[in-house]
Amino acid sequence: MGMRINMKSVLLRSALIAALGGFLFGFDTAVISGAEGTLNEIFQQNYTSFSQIFGTMNFWHGFTVASALIGTIIGALVFGKPADMFGRRKMLFMLGALYFISAIGSALAFNWIFFVIMRFIGGLAVGGSSVVAPMYNAEISPAKFRGRMVALTQFNIVFGIMFAYFTNFIINSLNLGDIAWRWMFGVEAIPALAFFLLLFLNPRSPRWLISRNLIDEAREVIRDLGSDKDNVEQEIVEIKESLLVDRDSLKERFFQPKYSKPIFLAITIAAFNQLSGINAVLYYAPRVFEMAGFAQSSAMLSSVVIGFVMLVFTLIAMLIIDHFGRKKLMLYGSIGYIVSLFAIAITFFTNGENFTDLGGYVVFISLMVFIAAHGFGQGAVIWVFISEIFPNKVRARGQALGSFTHWFMAAAISWSFPVFAAISGGFIFTFYAFCMVLQLLWVLFIMPETKGIPLEELQKRWGL
Repeated sequence: MGMRINMKSVLLRSALIAALGGFLFGFDTAVISGAEGTLNEIFQQNYTSFSQIFGTMNFWHGFTVASALIGTIIGALVFGKPADMFGRRKMLFMLGALYFISAIGSALAFNWIFFVIMRFIGGLAVGGSSVVAPMYNAEISPAKFRGRMVALTQFNIVFGIMFAYFTNFIINSLNLGDIAWRWMFGVEAIPALAFFLLLFLNPRSPRWLISRNLIDEAREVIRDLGSDKDNVEQEIVEIKESLLVDRDSLKERFFQPKYSKPIFLAITIAAFNQLSGINAVLYYAPRVFEMAGFAQSSAMLSSVVIGFVMLVFTLIAMLIIDHFGRKKLMLYGSIGYIVSLFAIAITFFTNGENFTDLGGYVVFISLMVFIAAHGFGQGAVIWVFISEIFPNKVRARGQALGSFTHWFMAAAISWSFPVFAAISGGFIFTFYAFCMVLQLLWVLFIMPETKGIPLEELQKRWGL
């Protein structure tokens, strides 16, 4: 019994450390929300110069905010292959270093171009983390713990978002003046350095070790982490067999008619995830609250509440997703989206630029409902659903397609929000609301329920 507890503690420690990549992922994506208003003022001259060549000042401000997401798209695409060549843990070390460089570089940025480059580097780390951290945790975990160990990454992403809002609020309340935004970005260097150093405690992935024929080290790692069968040699044999299946699967063509259904489902759920406007709200939360008449300090505090609500409802959904099913969570989430987004849009249309106290409270409550709907629906379902709808042969490429679509749309939404919000807050939230009406129809008439259905059974039903 003592040995089993020890194995579980090593597994939990290793999974928690790897999941810090998810925490930094969440922190890095949300931290700019506290500084984007200041950055708009600081880089005003750059925006003016570039807008004479192409676009508007709001277009270039949107580009500044989205620069990390552009890096994320590339990071999600390029880090998978090096993780196969050099190992998952080595890539996690590199991602920790990139987070650290981005945090320090963004904080010390001496001009706009340097700042954008540093944010892009942080985006590379975010994209890489979204691929490598869950992959590492899946490979070190016995099957009976795998779901919970991989879910640690999703939990840490949301926790990182809330922590970014919290540190932004604290730094803003210290009245540091013109350098406050630098501290907001610089704070990330602390968890990035901790992540890098703690990784020395983690073993290398046993699956990767076996793929490189490092059998003795793999055997020791499996003994430390625990085995499903209490038979390490049998597990090594099964991992070898699964690696042969994976190599055969690379010969299978991905874009072909028989995979059109799961490809369509992955692209649509990932696109709808961002067409809700979730990343616009996460990145521009204080600005939205200020548009609704809140003072800057109140806007920052309201953002902390957003992070907390998202954390709570994501946790609830993760606990009940296997009981309620994916489709039901998406249904409730879609209804919550529609009600809250239309309420925000109508309030912006009726209040214009002169918000009453009542209008401000309506926007605040509606945004809380919106965030709860996201955490309960799309936020909890998207990655589970995408991982279930593809056959084994093409699952990795299917998840890569879903991830690419998600980050591409996230960049587009974050980039375009300042442009359209400058025209009308009501207009942009109406657009998101109508997109969620389309999502509701997609959930009702197209989305299949995958709860409790073996993956092989799904493949038979779809003729795969």
